[in-house]
Amino acid sequence: MRIGEVSERTGVATSTIRYYEDQGLLPAPSRTASGYRDYGDRAVSRIRFVRQGQAAGLQLDEIAEILAIHDSGRAPCCRVTDLLQDRLSKVEQQIADLQALQANIRGLIGRAADDPEAGNAEAEICWLIEGTEPAPTSTAH
Repeated sequence: MRIGEVSERTGVATSTIRYYEDQGLLPAPSRTASGYRDYGDRAVSRIRFVRQGQAAGLQLDEIAEILAIHDSGRAPCCRVTDLLQDRLSKVEQQIADLQALQANIRGLIGRAADDPEAGNAEAEICWLIEGTEPAPTSTAH
Protein backbone atom coordinates (compact mmCIF):
# COMPACT_ATOMS: atom_id res chain seq x y z
CA MET A 1 0.00 0.00 0.00
CA ARG A 2 1.18 3.51 -0.68
CA ILE A 3 2.09 5.98 2.02
CA GLY A 4 -1.22 7.86 1.69
CA GLU A 5 -3.18 4.73 2.53
CA VAL A 6 -0.91 3.99 5.49
CA SER A 7 -1.53 7.55 6.63
CA GLU A 8 -5.29 7.10 6.36
CA ARG A 9 -5.25 3.77 8.20
CA THR A 10 -3.09 5.05 11.06
CA GLY A 11 -4.08 8.70 11.30
CA VAL A 12 -0.40 9.64 11.04
CA ALA A 13 0.81 12.27 8.57
CA THR A 14 2.88 11.09 5.63
CA SER A 15 5.76 13.31 6.77
CA THR A 16 5.70 11.56 10.15
CA ILE A 17 5.73 8.15 8.47
CA ARG A 18 8.81 9.21 6.48
CA TYR A 19 10.39 10.50 9.72
CA TYR A 20 9.74 7.17 11.45
CA GLU A 21 11.38 5.46 8.51
CA ASP A 22 14.41 7.79 8.73
CA GLN A 23 14.67 7.09 12.47
CA GLY A 24 14.62 3.33 11.98
CA LEU A 25 11.23 2.83 13.58
CA LEU A 26 9.96 1.48 10.27
CA PRO A 27 12.03 -0.64 7.93
CA ALA A 28 12.50 0.87 4.49
CA PRO A 29 9.61 -0.32 2.35
CA SER A 30 9.98 -1.89 -1.03
CA ARG A 31 9.40 0.35 -4.02
CA THR A 32 6.99 0.00 -6.89
CA ALA A 33 8.26 0.03 -10.47
CA SER A 34 7.48 3.74 -10.57
CA GLY A 35 9.43 4.38 -7.34
CA TYR A 36 6.58 4.77 -4.86
CA ARG A 37 6.97 3.37 -1.37
CA ASP A 38 5.05 0.11 -1.02
CA TYR A 39 4.24 -0.65 2.62
CA GLY A 40 2.85 -3.88 4.00
CA ASP A 41 0.42 -4.41 6.86
CA ARG A 42 3.37 -4.73 9.24
CA ALA A 43 4.10 -1.02 8.77
CA VAL A 44 0.60 -0.14 9.95
CA SER A 45 1.06 -2.31 13.05
CA ARG A 46 4.43 -0.76 13.84
CA ILE A 47 3.15 2.79 13.42
CA ARG A 48 0.26 2.00 15.75
CA PHE A 49 2.73 0.54 18.26
CA VAL A 50 4.87 3.69 18.05
CA ARG A 51 1.84 5.89 18.70
CA GLN A 52 0.69 3.68 21.59
CA GLY A 53 4.19 3.83 23.08
CA GLN A 54 4.16 7.60 22.86
CA ALA A 55 0.72 7.67 24.50
CA ALA A 56 2.25 5.64 27.36
CA GLY A 57 4.90 8.35 27.79
CA LEU A 58 7.79 6.69 25.99
CA GLN A 59 10.23 8.63 23.83
CA LEU A 60 10.94 7.63 20.24
CA ASP A 61 14.45 6.41 21.09
CA GLU A 62 12.97 4.15 23.78
CA ILE A 63 10.38 2.84 21.34
CA ALA A 64 13.15 2.20 18.80
CA GLU A 65 14.99 0.19 21.47
CA ILE A 66 11.86 -1.87 22.15
CA LEU A 67 11.37 -2.52 18.44
CA ALA A 68 15.02 -3.54 18.07
CA ILE A 69 14.64 -6.06 20.89
CA HIS A 70 11.50 -7.42 19.23
CA ASP A 71 13.15 -7.54 15.81
CA SER A 72 16.04 -9.55 17.26
CA GLY A 73 13.55 -12.26 18.23
CA ARG A 74 13.42 -11.51 21.95
CA ALA A 75 10.42 -10.46 24.01
CA PRO A 76 10.77 -6.78 24.97
CA CYS A 77 8.20 -6.65 27.77
CA CYS A 78 10.74 -6.72 30.64
CA ARG A 79 12.50 -3.72 29.10
CA VAL A 80 9.16 -2.02 28.53
CA THR A 81 8.35 -2.46 32.23
CA ASP A 82 11.69 -0.88 33.20
CA LEU A 83 11.11 2.05 30.86
CA LEU A 84 7.58 2.58 32.15
CA GLN A 85 8.75 2.48 35.77
CA ASP A 86 11.38 5.11 34.96
CA ARG A 87 8.81 7.25 33.17
CA LEU A 88 6.41 6.94 36.11
CA SER A 89 9.13 8.18 38.49
CA LYS A 90 9.72 11.20 36.27
CA VAL A 91 6.00 11.94 36.03
CA GLU A 92 5.65 11.70 39.82
CA GLN A 93 8.53 14.17 40.24
CA GLN A 94 6.92 16.54 37.73
CA ILE A 95 3.64 16.32 39.64
CA ALA A 96 5.44 17.15 42.91
CA ASP A 97 7.17 20.11 41.24
CA LEU A 98 3.87 21.38 39.86
CA GLN A 99 2.16 21.00 43.25
CA ALA A 100 4.93 23.07 44.85
CA LEU A 101 4.53 25.72 42.15
CA GLN A 102 0.77 25.70 42.66
CA ALA A 103 1.19 26.26 46.41
CA ASN A 104 3.64 29.11 45.75
CA ILE A 105 1.26 30.81 43.31
CA ARG A 106 -1.66 30.43 45.70
CA GLY A 107 0.44 32.00 48.43
CA LEU A 108 1.31 34.97 46.23
CA ILE A 109 -2.32 35.47 45.28
CA GLY A 110 -3.27 35.26 48.95
CA ARG A 111 -0.68 37.90 49.87
CA ALA A 112 -2.01 40.16 47.13
CA ALA A 113 -5.59 39.68 48.32
CA ASP A 114 -4.63 40.55 51.92
CA ASP A 115 -3.05 43.88 50.96
CA PRO A 116 -2.55 44.57 47.24
CA GLU A 117 -0.45 47.70 47.85
CA ALA A 118 1.57 46.38 50.81
CA GLY A 119 5.08 46.53 49.40
CA ASN A 120 4.73 48.76 46.37
CA ALA A 121 6.71 51.66 47.88
CA GLU A 122 9.82 49.53 48.42
CA ALA A 123 9.52 47.43 45.29
CA GLU A 124 11.49 48.13 42.18
CA ILE A 125 8.89 46.47 39.95
CA CYS A 126 6.35 44.35 41.88
CA TRP A 127 6.66 43.39 45.54
CA LEU A 128 4.83 40.11 45.05
CA ILE A 129 7.44 38.73 42.69
CA GLU A 130 10.48 40.42 44.24
CA GLY A 131 9.73 38.88 47.60
CA THR A 132 9.70 35.39 46.13
CA GLU A 133 12.68 33.07 46.30
CA PRO A 134 13.40 31.19 43.09
CA ALA A 135 12.27 27.59 43.39
CA PRO A 136 15.03 25.01 43.21
CA THR A 137 15.08 23.26 39.89
CA SER A 138 14.55 19.55 39.89
CA THR A 139 17.35 17.36 38.59
CA ALA A 140 14.74 15.00 37.15
CA HIS A 141 14.07 17.21 34.10
